[in-house]
Amino acid sequence: MPKVVLYHNPRRPLEETTMPLPLRLRWILTVLALASTILWPAGPVMADRSSEKRPPNLVILYADDAGYADFGFQDHVAAEMRGLTPHIDAIAASGARCTNAYMSGAVCSPSRAGMLTGRYQQRFGHELNIPPGYMKGGMALSEKTIADRLRAVGYRTGIIGKWHLGYPPPYQPNRRGFDEFFGLLQGSRPYFPMKKVTPHRVLQHNGKPTPEEGYVTDRIGDGAVRFIRQSARQPFFLFVSFTAPHGPLHPKPEVERQLASIENAKRRKYAGLIKTLDDNVGKIMDTLRELKLDKNTLVVFTNDNGGQTLTGAVNAPLRGRKGMIWEGGIRVPMAFCWPGRIPPGSRIDAPVISLDFLPTFVAAAGATVDPAWKLDGIDLLPRLTGKTDRLPERSLFWRIHGPQRESAVRRGRWKLVLLKHTPQTEPQLYDLDSDISETTDVASQHPEIVKSLRRELAEWESELISPKWGSPRRKKRRADR
Repeated sequence: MPKVVLYHNPRRPLEETTMPLPLRLRWILTVLALASTILWPAGPVMADRSSEKRPPNLVILYADDAGYADFGFQDHVAAEMRGLTPHIDAIAASGARCTNAYMSGAVCSPSRAGMLTGRYQQRFGHELNIPPGYMKGGMALSEKTIADRLRAVGYRTGIIGKWHLGYPPPYQPNRRGFDEFFGLLQGSRPYFPMKKVTPHRVLQHNGKPTPEEGYVTDRIGDGAVRFIRQSARQPFFLFVSFTAPHGPLHPKPEVERQLASIENAKRRKYAGLIKTLDDNVGKIMDTLRELKLDKNTLVVFTNDNGGQTLTGAVNAPLRGRKGMIWEGGIRVPMAFCWPGRIPPGSRIDAPVISLDFLPTFVAAAGATVDPAWKLDGIDLLPRLTGKTDRLPERSLFWRIHGPQRESAVRRGRWKLVLLKHTPQTEPQLYDLDSDISETTDVASQHPEIVKSLRRELAEWESELISPKWGSPRRKKRRADR
């Protein structure tokens, strides 16, 4: 039997001990009736009329390896992608676009660890992708997730899709704050049914494998819809972690035929994955509207890292791709919507990062961030809702253990990059306001800025620990799986 969390306002506790007997009985019957509708819904479960007075539902729609230029709402959208993502574009049009948005990691698993904890993942050793089949650990058990924080204040929590944060049972979603998990533990899998499944690639429901049937992106979209319908009467947090458009390039044949005008075969197949991703985002947004939940739901759409150009993504005009410290590896499309709270057509040009999701969601839920959590993100709500027209200036940091040991810091318009991080390496400085493509190193022209940023970067790195798995000196860079 699924776990049920009944919402009540913690500021107005139920006073059972002083309630007259008839009223107490009526209250008990009401609760039992509510529970029965959650456990055994006969049809679509509609939100009750007071839903807009309760804390908002919170939804993250997370693409995988998509390109910076591959969604219609982007300023630099590729020509062949115009009109291909109407549902995703509608999120941006009805809310706020973030034009300088980042992930804290340049590959799949680290970016998820940072986003879910609100802390730089290098602080707890989650700097590299978890290798397939790795059974010695996962995202540090000392860390609490968004789901942990929100479940503590009455939210029902769910993740649908890709996990990629640990294979042993203590590291799996149902032990990391999520009431519901429908998805895969590994980083990717074929989109069509597999003839021979493995425990980490099969789509499971709360630990139990499900039959191999249907198209994976559709199954993730359907799973998200089911969760929303089952949770409509209480506040919920939903993390929809799509595998699309991560490889393999297996679009639906009928969708690929619709895109026959895209001559390049790799690009056409990749666009097919994006098209079906958008269709399922539309399915999720339609369900929120059908159940009259849309006006009380904060939704963010984004991507887990820079686009993987090796499988067809386009990051133009950014330099680099997934796995790199350049903008093409860490800068992502991002849009928020919350009808009635976030003004439509808004644009936020200040740098934001996925670490901001946790404090923003906690604030939206009416709760307070405890300083003991030592979060690295900030609450974006005042800026998103127009209560302020600026965010506090701050520095954002990145480090990637790899053949080049790359690290970087951004403050305002300036980005400092260090490659092959040794005392002999000369830092590079870029003015991202005028040089988004990172083509012109201006370090020699601004020595004081270089000195200041390099000091900040060194201080931040002194707080980090070494990666808990993987080798920083692998000769051959392996693709995320």
